[in-house]
Amino acid sequence: MKQIKTTLIIGLGLIGGSLAKALKAAQLGGTLIGCDRDQSEIDLALKLGMIDQGSVMATDWVAQADLIILSVPVIAMETVMQQIAPYLRADSIVTDVGSSKGSVLAAAERTWGQLPVNFVLGHPIAGSEKSGVMAAKVDLYQRHKVIVTPAPCNSALAIQTVTQLWEACGAEVLTMEIARHDEVLAATSHLPHLLAFSLVDTLARQDENLEIFRYAAGGFRDFTRIAASDPVMWRDIFIANRDAVLQALGHFEEGVARLRAAVEQSDSDAMLGIFTRAKSARDHFSRILDNSAYIPMQNTLIHYRAAPGKALSGRLRVPGDKSISHRSIMLGSLAEGVTHITGFLEGEDSLATLQAFRDMGVVIEGPHQGEVTVHGVGLKGLTKPAGALYLGNSGTSMRLLAGLMAGQNFDVELTGDASLSKRPMERVAAPLRAMGAVVETSEGGRPPMIIRGGQALKGIHYDMPMASAQVKSCVLLAGLYAQGETTTVEPAPTRDHTERMLTGFGYPVAREGASATVIGGGKLTATDIDVPSDISSAAFFMVAASIAEGSDITIEHVGLNPTRVGVINILRLMGADISLENEREVGGEPVADIRVRSAQLKGIDIPEDQVPLAIDEFPVIFIAAACAQGVTRLRGAEELRVKESDRIQVMADGLLALGIECTVVDDGIDITGGTLQSGAVHSRDDHRIAMSFAVASLRSQGEIFIEDCANVATSFPGFVELANGAGMNLKVEKVEG
Repeated sequence: MKQIKTTLIIGLGLIGGSLAKALKAAQLGGTLIGCDRDQSEIDLALKLGMIDQGSVMATDWVAQADLIILSVPVIAMETVMQQIAPYLRADSIVTDVGSSKGSVLAAAERTWGQLPVNFVLGHPIAGSEKSGVMAAKVDLYQRHKVIVTPAPCNSALAIQTVTQLWEACGAEVLTMEIARHDEVLAATSHLPHLLAFSLVDTLARQDENLEIFRYAAGGFRDFTRIAASDPVMWRDIFIANRDAVLQALGHFEEGVARLRAAVEQSDSDAMLGIFTRAKSARDHFSRILDNSAYIPMQNTLIHYRAAPGKALSGRLRVPGDKSISHRSIMLGSLAEGVTHITGFLEGEDSLATLQAFRDMGVVIEGPHQGEVTVHGVGLKGLTKPAGALYLGNSGTSMRLLAGLMAGQNFDVELTGDASLSKRPMERVAAPLRAMGAVVETSEGGRPPMIIRGGQALKGIHYDMPMASAQVKSCVLLAGLYAQGETTTVEPAPTRDHTERMLTGFGYPVAREGASATVIGGGKLTATDIDVPSDISSAAFFMVAASIAEGSDITIEHVGLNPTRVGVINILRLMGADISLENEREVGGEPVADIRVRSAQLKGIDIPEDQVPLAIDEFPVIFIAAACAQGVTRLRGAEELRVKESDRIQVMADGLLALGIECTVVDDGIDITGGTLQSGAVHSRDDHRIAMSFAVASLRSQGEIFIEDCANVATSFPGFVELANGAGMNLKVEKVEG
């Protein structure tokens, strides 16, 4: 950062005055000089100690200023630039605070012929309806964003200096292209102000409406609050950013026209679609602000401190099955009619799927306490999303959606977070290409994926090279849109939720041994779905109760699909005391309450035929092995290396750190039971790793510190609360990044 001995702020209103106060507090900027066309404002700023010197003539100070900040209305920027240009030193750094960057750039180019290398355009996203020196606040920029829009000609030192200036005031600095900045601000700031001014003016012009203001409720006051802003300033902004504002206004007018037509025609479905999408978008926006959306926010790290707990007891119910939750949204959206879902898992992965179908025009009510209502659009009723479908950390969403998207008449891009972007997608892309789809993956066959629409798919007979329910489901779902038969043959049994649910929606699936076949061209009929509790989530408590002496718990309403019960079979082989109660069938899926009492476990050679049936539960099974007598050997589990993390290696690293002997091989691991020590482990951003080591604390000699646990929310919201209620001892530690 350049050393700044003298800072000149031209314009001492709310923005400039607050910046002066913040720089004073940060002891940055050297001598602060303030200039304003109103002498009384300068006098007040001097009296308050906001500035060191000042006058109405900025030209008197330009030559000695190392840093100059233009804090005047955008429409006045060019006049100020022309005034200071003859006196500006070549090494002085200049920045501005205008909310329309295109007009400021144009003014600079008219003044100097081109943007000076040390003139870095910027815009703080902060303010209020108040103005003037008295409105200035020292903390105005704290925890607010400042957008810097550097040009190719700008010097690195100037950009660095402006960035650090704002960061010293407590702001988060983002960079953006000038045109994109003006589009974003037109939509998110300028348009709302325009509408607020228009609404209040429209009502105020009608005499009969004046009395209405007396009875205006909170919603009206909240929406129109910004109409109390400075009219002159906003006139200038709308002139300066005219084109982008008109573009945003045009999109808004199109939306109002659609809503007007729906109201005129009493089209309840259209209105509900608009309102649910709007509510979803607003809720999503709120979650972003709260750092809780499935879109990953990098500002907060979550760690667990897991201390030895006590015996587990009581009855508990874990969240709904994630696999079934995903598929209920997908098939409900493509069905004809309305599908009612109960027990839906409100985790980030499932919400990513739900949001994707909202983005493609499906009206979805909820979720609210696990209840969701999906207004299906039929197999051919999806519409092109406005942008890429962001799927967070959910590999299931991406791989299954790839099959469905291959049958659409529009192009779509599937993206995800950093973790998902490392996971292999060629395993689904290859069979889709064999069906006639055009699928593009990134380097190494990884996301993002682009699927070109309008392709004529043909059915195939696909002998799967690996046992994968996601690959099987992807191909079968694409088969709904293909001509003829589509058959998958799996080398080992995998979960069959897709086949069961297709049948439940009235779409025939022929199943014989290892093969499943669908014929394209059918239809799905809406139905009601009761999502059972997820056995993968229940597995953590099955192992926890097995290893914690004196435990006796019952896990209610757990799905016991035959392709998912490997964890029960393996734990029983290890000597676990697990019994099933209240067995029944719900929506085509077997369900039961699972009672687990503590037992002395023993090491075993895990049967390879059980590996596909417990593929997601192995991290916590490894914890059971660490507490068992003898050696537990796993083979045939290559799939574990391409999950959210390399689960074999990451678990081995953690177990070794806690004093457990283990040996990794290409397709498995040998674990020798022993005494878990205290220590620190890293989840590698994998939710199942994090929860597994939390369970390990029940038998550890001291605290286990587990790093990077934010992704537990992807599959098990409320895990910490439920675990502590059952007898574990977990504490959440948040670290602001």
